[in-house]
Amino acid sequence: MRYFITLLFFFTLHLSCAQTGTQTIETMQYDGETRSYIVYVPQSYTGQSKVPLVLNLHGYGSSMSHQISYGEFRDIADTANFIMVVPNGLLDVNNLRTWNYFQQNGPDDIGFLSVLIDELSAQYEINENRVYATGMSNGGFMSVFLGCNLSNKVTAIASVTGTMLNIHVNTCLPNKPTPAMFIHGTEDTLVPYSGNATFASVNYVVGHWVSQVGAYTSPQIFYMPNIVLSDSSTVERHLYSGGSNGATIEHFKIVKGGHSWPGASTDIDKTNYDIDASKEIWRFFSQYDRQTLLKISDNNQNHEVNIVPNPNSGNFTIHTSHNIDEVEIYSIEGKKIKSSSNYAVNNHEINVESGTYFVKMLINNKWKHSKIVVQ
Repeated sequence: MRYFITLLFFFTLHLSCAQTGTQTIETMQYDGETRSYIVYVPQSYTGQSKVPLVLNLHGYGSSMSHQISYGEFRDIADTANFIMVVPNGLLDVNNLRTWNYFQQNGPDDIGFLSVLIDELSAQYEINENRVYATGMSNGGFMSVFLGCNLSNKVTAIASVTGTMLNIHVNTCLPNKPTPAMFIHGTEDTLVPYSGNATFASVNYVVGHWVSQVGAYTSPQIFYMPNIVLSDSSTVERHLYSGGSNGATIEHFKIVKGGHSWPGASTDIDKTNYDIDASKEIWRFFSQYDRQTLLKISDNNQNHEVNIVPNPNSGNFTIHTSHNIDEVEIYSIEGKKIKSSSNYAVNNHEINVESGTYFVKMLINNKWKHSKIVVQ
């Protein structure tokens, strides 16, 4: 049985002169494990008004102590007045810290991070409409997984060098439009930009999140100034706008960049220094609050889609007032089983076998999602 203790120990770490806030290490018991995390509270925090919360997740084999300086947000928190938490993943069989976004029988990191948000919200004045998750590599994968499975608490996500498992992409259906940012190098050899048998390609993952928020499928592309020639890389910013309730998707394509955090103080693998990933992530996060993203906009109403009956016995009809340009159907495992285009308005029947399916529909250059059960 899970049990929870709010605080086991608490002490202040020495801070460099660059940061003015308070940094503490805390622990909790969750699912029989002692979970540790660093909390950074800016000096501007008074407890009189609610502030945002940023979860910052380390990569595989790294730790909270490394990530808090490698994926540096403390100076930004000082000026923007948000609280940051940097938790530790558990040790795996190789004695390396990791986040579990793929093992069904492994540690329940979704549950732990959910409870962690609750605990910090009880301990501090947290604006629960402004909770964000970011991370590096394995932590980036986990932040995306939170966007899929904890969107009732996480407002927006940003992943640096992390994508999604192929088996997760088409079964990821957040319960609200969830803005997402992906920062990835084209010469990343650990999580290849073009994907592999395990990891989905960056373009495919970005496309999924574009469809998830209903943004336009063609991005605006901005070529960032190449201010540091010595890093041998350049940056393209791809902005997908027009999503539900103002949600956008952003992708920073680091051309010739490696498996690294742009702007980091340590160059571990072809690090780009034309942008500061932490500053770009906060700029992105700061646009969004969950309450606004949950509103039903006129745009959503104009593109309303209903699938009936649901559940059904093998046939279903798609009702919409607009032309459906394309329909894709995926199994619960994420395998595409049907893809068709040029549907007529309103009624169209598709025969499938019994099971749970995910339906994606392209309507007026925007993707819409739905889940059906065939009995």
